[in-house]
Formats: sequence, structure tokens, C-alpha cells
Amino acid sequence: MKPLFHKVPISLENSFGIRHTHAPNLGKIWHYHPELELHFVVKGKGVRFIGDNISNFNSGEIILVGENLPHTWRCNEVSNDEDATDTEVIVIQFLPDCLGKDFMLLPETFMLPKLFEKAKKGMVFTGDTKKELANIMLEATKASKIEKLIVLLRILDVLAHTDEYEEITSAHAFYQSNEPDNIRLNKICNYTLTNYKKEITLQEIASISNLSVTSFCRYFKRMTKKTFYDFLIEIRISHACRLLVEDKMPTEVICFECGFNNVSNFYRHFKKVTDITPFDYKKKYLST
Repeated sequence: MKPLFHKVPISLENSFGIRHTHAPNLGKIWHYHPELELHFVVKGKGVRFIGDNISNFNSGEIILVGENLPHTWRCNEVSNDEDATDTEVIVIQFLPDCLGKDFMLLPETFMLPKLFEKAKKGMVFTGDTKKELANIMLEATKASKIEKLIVLLRILDVLAHTDEYEEITSAHAFYQSNEPDNIRLNKICNYTLTNYKKEITLQEIASISNLSVTSFCRYFKRMTKKTFYDFLIEIRISHACRLLVEDKMPTEVICFECGFNNVSNFYRHFKKVTDITPFDYKKKYLST
């Protein structure tokens, strides 16, 4: 199992990284890095994990992930009749002082430290801000040399002044965890994502973590601020949301497909997590 720390590959010829990727998935390791990351899903859908938040993502979503905030995007599985490169993303990664330490001391940049602090909770952008960022990020993929710096400044200006965003995490998550804890949590997340359709007992997941059940429950609550059972339910509901929107199978079938053992239990947990019923969720999304 690889550690969660990720070394962002930025060449010596560049002060920050711009990546435009077409791929069947975005990787599976739940990781963190000191660089901020502006993540634009041009095409794709699935479930994203950022800090202590689990949510669905779809094409068009733009998110700013702050320094050392753990994250991963788990794309939907690609069927045989779909394009193997069904996911397209543009990612811009930069250190807070990538333009020089003195740059942050300029009077014109006084908003940036505030932005970087807000980004530690994650920010998902909406409205005209999302449209403007999408256009600039597409430009960034074609920019060269000094044009890249100009594009980054334009992006930072938009990010620093907008109020069209929502926070992602409930708190600054996971900053005090050490590497062994992170490796263990990554193993837990990957196992849960692979096996969420079947029953996962506390004894089973504690064994995967090399902990007793009592120690595991205490450890997981400390790391995520929630119980493992709540975490598992959120994963199942996130996948249920995706299947409801795809509208390819009845709700009763989706219930069992996502790991619930009866329909009434599924409805109860769905309402608790989303505040609406599966029927209303599908109606709301499809009408939009």
C-alpha cells in the first residue's frame, strides 16, 4: 500500500502544473499534497471523496482543493460498449508561493491568503464563476510560457473575489494524522469502495486495519469524525444517487444493487442522508 502523500510532478521548467487528461479513471489512491489543486471535470461522473465529504460528481464540476486536503475521484466503471477514455479533466496544481514569496506580500494580492485558507475546506464553484473558470482553464491547456502565468493570475483573481461557491468539508480534516494512520485509512477506504455492495462487519474491517474492533472504532471516528457504519451508508447512498439519475433500473432494484438488504431500510437511510426521498431526488435531477 502506497502512502497517501503524493509528489506532484511539476517540471523544473515550470512554476506550477497544468494537466489535460483523457482516461478511464482518475486513480484510486486517496492522497494529499502541499499544492492547491483546481480540478475541472470536463467529462465524466462518479463519486468524489474530499476530506470528510462523500458526494457524486458530474461533467462540468470545478473544485478547488486546498493544501494537504486528502482527496480522490472514483469514476464510474466503464462498460464494454462505452468509450474507454470516458473521463476528461483539466487539473491545475500550484504551491501558494509558486509565483515567489514576495508576490504574496504585494498589496494587490491581499485576498490570496484568505482564498488559500478557505480552500482548506474545499470549494465547489457555481453559477457564472464556474462558467468563467471553465473557459479560462480550457485556455490554460493551450497557453505557453508567460501566457501560463497570465492565465494563472486571471484564475486567482476570479477565485479570490467570487462568492459563488460552497464549502465541501465540515471541518479542516486530517491535518494532524501521521503517515501510518493515513496508509491505514487509505486501505480502509479502498476496501470499502470495492466491497460496499456486500455486508461489511466491524470485525472484518477491523481485521483489514490490523486493529481490534474497539480500537478500530475509536481510530476511524478520530480520523473521519464519523462512524464506519455512517461512512459505509454514505458510500452506498452516493452510488444509489448515480443509479437513480441514470434511470436504467427501478428504485427497488437499486436498493439491493447498492448493498441494502430491504427497501424500507434503503428509503430511511436515503432520506436521512439527502433530506429527500429517492423518487423526489430523481424527479428533481431529471427535471433540472
